[in-house]
Amino acid sequence: MTQQTREMQEKRDAQEAVETPQAAAPADPGCPPAPPPGLAQGWCALSALHSRIESHIERALQAHDLSVREFSVLNVLSEQHDGPGGHLRMHQVADSVVLSQSATTRLVTRLEERGLLSRYLCPTDRRGIYTDVTPEGLALLVEARPTHDGALSEALQDAAQRPELAPLVTAVETLVPPR
Repeated sequence: MTQQTREMQEKRDAQEAVETPQAAAPADPGCPPAPPPGLAQGWCALSALHSRIESHIERALQAHDLSVREFSVLNVLSEQHDGPGGHLRMHQVADSVVLSQSATTRLVTRLEERGLLSRYLCPTDRRGIYTDVTPEGLALLVEARPTHDGALSEALQDAAQRPELAPLVTAVETLVPPR
C-alpha cells in the first residue's frame, strides 16, 4: 500500500468515525455512573405527580385562605398530645413539612399572627419552644380538611388517567400510614 493510499484510507476512516455514532466513551473514573434512564424517568414522573397534586390542593385551599404548607403545619401540630414525645420542636415541625427551619419559623409566625397557632417555652427545657394549634386553628383545619381531601382525591383521579403517572397513583393509594 502506497503512502497516498494509506492517507486516503485514514481520511475515509476518520470521516466514517464522525458519521457513525460510536458507543459512549467510558465514564471518567472520578465520576459516578449515570443513573439508568428508567430511574430518571421515574423521578420525573414522581416530581410531576407531586406538582400536579400540590397545585390542585393549593387552588382548592384558597377558599379557606390557606396554603398547602399552612394546612400541613396545622395538620402536623394538631396531632400533638401531652404524652411522652407528644410535642414537636420547631426543627421537628420543619422536618415534618419538608421546609427549612427558617421557612418554618416564618410560616409559624404568620399563622400565629392570624391567631391559628400559639408558641410557648418548653417547661422542662427553657431553650425549647413548642407550638400549639389554637381553637381557631383547629376549627379552620376541620373546615378545610374535606376540601383538602377532596382535592387530593380529584388530583389522584386525574393523574391516574395519564399512563406515565398511573403506576405512581396506584402506589400512593395503596400506602398505609404508619401508626
